[in-house]
Amino acid sequence: MRILKFLTVLGIFLGVAGYGVLHFGTKFASEKIVDTLSTELENSGQMEEIKQTIENDPELKAFMEEAQTVDSSALPFTTKEEATKVVLQKVGITELNDIRVKLQDGSMTKEEALQQVQGKLSAEEIAALKVIVYKELYE
Repeated sequence: MRILKFLTVLGIFLGVAGYGVLHFGTKFASEKIVDTLSTELENSGQMEEIKQTIENDPELKAFMEEAQTVDSSALPFTTKEEATKVVLQKVGITELNDIRVKLQDGSMTKEEALQQVQGKLSAEEIAALKVIVYKELYE
């Protein structure tokens, strides 16, 4: 009987600890990723390069212009940190890294990458991501 109580308490403790690590660890990781990437992009001047790439590609430009017409009050998230957390949870960091590598070596097109990510996210989440990226680049 004592062993059963001990195992029950241990199971509850591990469950609570696991949930805490998952919740707060993901939050911490997403904030760290956003801070690091934002700083790197701004310091290296790549932010302007990204803007130019979007402006020069009609498909990307049309994709981003959809963000201007979205009602921000109906979005599931509105900050970079929340967006990063959702993308990490739904797509996964290893899959995002695989997509990045495939895009860099040319074995995947932009359209394929967008389709792969869009398949994991809802339409509202995609709209929220568009709004956040648009605000980051143009405001």
